[in-house]
Amino acid sequence: MWRSDLQSAQAPSDPRIDALLNQYADPKQPAWLARAPGRLDVMGGIADYSGSLVLQLPLDVSALALVQPRTDGQVVVISRATELKNHFRAQFAASALVGEYATVRRYMQRQPQMSWAAYMAGVLPVLAREADLYFPHGVTIVVDSSVPLGKGVSSSAAVEVATMRAILAMANYPCAGRTLAIWSQIVENQIVGAPCGIMDQMTAACGRANQLLALRCQPAELLAPVVIPADLMVWGIDSGVRHAVSGADYGSVRVGAFMGYRIIADLTQTAVTITDGRAVIADGRWGGYLANLTPSEFVQSYADALPVQLSGADFIARYGATSDAITTIDPQRIYAVRQPTYHPIAEHHRVRTFEQLLAADTAHNQVAELLGELMYQSHASYSACGLGSAATDAIVAAVRSLGSAHGLFGAKITGGGSGGTVAVLGRPDAVAHVRQIAQTHGSGLVFAGSSDGAAFSAVQYLNYT
Repeated sequence: MWRSDLQSAQAPSDPRIDALLNQYADPKQPAWLARAPGRLDVMGGIADYSGSLVLQLPLDVSALALVQPRTDGQVVVISRATELKNHFRAQFAASALVGEYATVRRYMQRQPQMSWAAYMAGVLPVLAREADLYFPHGVTIVVDSSVPLGKGVSSSAAVEVATMRAILAMANYPCAGRTLAIWSQIVENQIVGAPCGIMDQMTAACGRANQLLALRCQPAELLAPVVIPADLMVWGIDSGVRHAVSGADYGSVRVGAFMGYRIIADLTQTAVTITDGRAVIADGRWGGYLANLTPSEFVQSYADALPVQLSGADFIARYGATSDAITTIDPQRIYAVRQPTYHPIAEHHRVRTFEQLLAADTAHNQVAELLGELMYQSHASYSACGLGSAATDAIVAAVRSLGSAHGLFGAKITGGGSGGTVAVLGRPDAVAHVRQIAQTHGSGLVFAGSSDGAAFSAVQYLNYT
């Protein structure tokens, strides 16, 4: 039988663990098991890539990653989805997962049906480059995730962080939670090729149960966690519309925001140089982040000077490039610019206000209603950027219709938008209304509950005896 180095009272009672060990683990090799949770984006969302403060709740749904050393020079990845009856398997040569990120990404994408494995196997090339850790004899990676796919609750970050944590434990390599998150983000940006910000991986790594992770994304400054008052609760309602961070809408809004920042640099006569196809902006005023502009400053001085939209070709001809190292401008595409630029500026102000209000007397409905209004404003701004959806709008409208008289104060689309999950703020005894809204306007799935991030969850070392 498999035995853990953790005492039985400490070991997590998760039925998925036995399935992973009994069905997939090699009894001749030791195993390491780590977990990382999904996250609910309470406030901040897509403003993270522009330097905003974000507030994120680590959920109780999580990814489990089991890793074992191999001796045949192969990397075998198995995904055992909790929702499915079967599993998926991919295999790569360990030697091919070392080298320049672009080279490894092309190798892993050469067979589209295997591209899903990049979220797990992509940990290896990142550790090779960032930590000088190599696994030439191979690794088995088995993942089982209860974080639903396409719901906007960061299933990808949970898988990346859990896998990274387990492999680092196997290598006996100490790693702080912040570094764990940054390296996991590199997996998604450079190996998977999805332009996500840092908040997802940071929550999966560093979140604490029943607290909001407060992160100032400049680039990843952890602040003191924010306690959710006992008289308030946050839920996530799945809209039933699939969300993908790699979707074109998210990417185009991100491009538009960086276009706006580049144009503002030109308006303020800030020095800009183009290096390796990227704009380097000598911004001593806002520190390189749109979020550091105030809403009034933007509206009064820059909004009218920004185009509502601009073609990629026209932008490149006039400005050369943006400062974003992750996205690529399509010359044939028309990008919204003004609203995607304004969104993170206003959102940073909203999140800071939200954080301060949570420290006030939230038992009074007036304070709770102000919190809710900030969420409604955030939702409206997402829609103005083109990241809304009819399904999420219907959920938000239902929350607003019931209102404070029924213990509900606010709601907003989360994460990358364009579907996914809606965050809802209310009194704990309003849960029946939340579930009814989920049944009527969503898929019926409600996210409630919280758990610690990977950095605060012990890695199990297991041997078969």
